[in-house]
Amino acid sequence: MQRWRGSSATPPGWGRSVITIGVFDGVHRGHQQIIGRAVETARTMGLPSVVVTFDPHPSEVVRPGAHPLTLTDLDRRAELVAALGVDGFCVQPFTPEFSRLSAESFVHDMLVGDLHAAAVVVGENFRFGHKAAGDVSLLEKLGHAFGFAADAVALAGTGATVYSSTFIRSCVDAGDVAAAAEALGRPHRVRGVVVRGADRGGSQLGFPTANLRHDPHAAVPADGVYAGRFARADGTVLPAAISVGTNPTFAGTDRTVEAHILDFSGDLYGEEAGIDFVARLREQRTYDSLPPLIAQMEADVVETRRLLEA
Repeated sequence: MQRWRGSSATPPGWGRSVITIGVFDGVHRGHQQIIGRAVETARTMGLPSVVVTFDPHPSEVVRPGAHPLTLTDLDRRAELVAALGVDGFCVQPFTPEFSRLSAESFVHDMLVGDLHAAAVVVGENFRFGHKAAGDVSLLEKLGHAFGFAADAVALAGTGATVYSSTFIRSCVDAGDVAAAAEALGRPHRVRGVVVRGADRGGSQLGFPTANLRHDPHAAVPADGVYAGRFARADGTVLPAAISVGTNPTFAGTDRTVEAHILDFSGDLYGEEAGIDFVARLREQRTYDSLPPLIAQMEADVVETRRLLEA
């Protein structure tokens, strides 16, 4: 998959393409349905498929300070999109100037002029242009004028729940990582760099942990203990018991994400990694002494093994 920043940087000779547009934070099951339709359409037409996403999140520009917590950073988004068979990944800088682009200019300048759209596939609730003035009906009208097909895909979901990034963020925030995984089609992952922590896990408790320094805008599950997996940069995925919180037994104040990797010994400091949250085990608790805390951690490891093996 080729990747470029800004529609004006589309590789020379790219030719006509099938485009789908959106923030696609999380690349959840609804996004996968839209992107999958674009890939299928492109293959039928014998053309490349292109995903257009935005950076920073449009909300940060339209409503400064309102940056939502992110389910996937750009690199993770690109990985997930590539796995769906997409040929091109265009990251459009969402600047104040770009936010003022009219719906007609958005289509004429970017989709037609830069990306040479033969077809545009979007969700049925897609909006575009200054103050979100454009909708699917206008996109279809402009498609007729500029010579591309517009395809609106019905929103995916289950029962009364429509899969959306907002819904998944609410699940993660509540610690309901199982519901988040159902909507994502995979466990929610927090990525970062392994850094040194207080080292209580190894020196005092007998459960060494990898402390993950993540992006401040990353969507981190509610405080608690979770069963999950630790994904190393080399592709190795290891079972882990995960703690999110301030370590109340030790009167901690900084909120941390730490993973005790089962049956592992080694130095991970400085390594980029991801932590996948599979199931919530319990809330954070404060203990009066170390023995009951250690006993609970032993129980957490046993339960983690059981859940992951199941």
